[in-house]
Formats: sequence, C-alpha cells, structure tokens
Amino acid sequence: MKVFKEEQRFTQLWLIVLLAVSLIVPIGILFQEYNKPESSLSLNKLIIFIVVILLTALLIFTFKLTTRIDEKGIYYQFFPFHLKLKLIAWQDISKAYVRNYSPISDYGGWGLKGGWSSAKGKAINVSGDVGIQLELKTGKKLLIGTNKESEAKRVLATYSSKIEIL
Repeated sequence: MKVFKEEQRFTQLWLIVLLAVSLIVPIGILFQEYNKPESSLSLNKLIIFIVVILLTALLIFTFKLTTRIDEKGIYYQFFPFHLKLKLIAWQDISKAYVRNYSPISDYGGWGLKGGWSSAKGKAINVSGDVGIQLELKTGKKLLIGTNKESEAKRVLATYSSKIEIL
C-alpha cells in the first residue's frame, strides 16, 4: 500500500513581509492617537488594540493544508475551515491528475477558493502553481495544491486501476 502525505502552511517570505508592512499603518495610527494630549486612548486600551491586531495578523499562520492519498481515496483538510480530514473515495472520482495552474488568474489567489469560473471548480492551495486536479463523477472539480509533484504523480499512478488517470 502506497501512501502520500503532505502538509503545507503559509510561510512564504513575500507574505510575511506584506503582513508586517500592513501592520505598520494601524499600529502607527494608534500610537499617534495615544500621543495626542487630549487622547481618550489609555495605555491599557493601546496595548489591547495592538495585541488584537497582532493576533489577528498571526492567525494566517495557523492555516494548514493537509493532503493524504491511500487505497481508500484522497483526503484533504484546510484547517481551521475543516476540523477533520475529508475523504473523496476513489469510486467518486472520474479523473485525477497533477497539473500546473495559475493561482491568481484561475482561482483568485491562494487559500480556499471558489474560482472565477464554475468550469474550473474549487481550489484549496497554499503555495506554488502545481495541484492535484480531481474531477468528480458529480461533475464538480477540486484542485488541491501540492509541492510534491513527482510523489503525487507516482501515488496516483499506483491507484490508477481505481480511476481513470491522465
């Protein structure tokens, strides 16, 4: 039995820099308000606001995409939106293959996406431009991002007898 496992998080440098820069403005405005002589903003409120802003920004680093492929099917979880792994059984899949895609133009970016077009289906991705494309027997499509292209291709080939693999 061959098993594919992958976990991905939002750890891209550009995202960390963008997030850090975007925190400067609200925190700067809070400090300006606090430093005004007639400010109603107390030190306690200032600290609470800054902690809430920082915790909200750090929430993105709790997001995690987990993928597992085994003899039962393809499992995925995008925490915190999915609290447990979701299974798509092999018998529910008409096609499964690894493909390149454009995260921004095809799905509007990274994360849990509905896509710009219902023909493209939904996407769950964290980084990169390679994904496991699933076409279900219901006609729905789901793309699960992966950074392990060759491993994903190998494990899908292993289970090719269970579905039609491109």
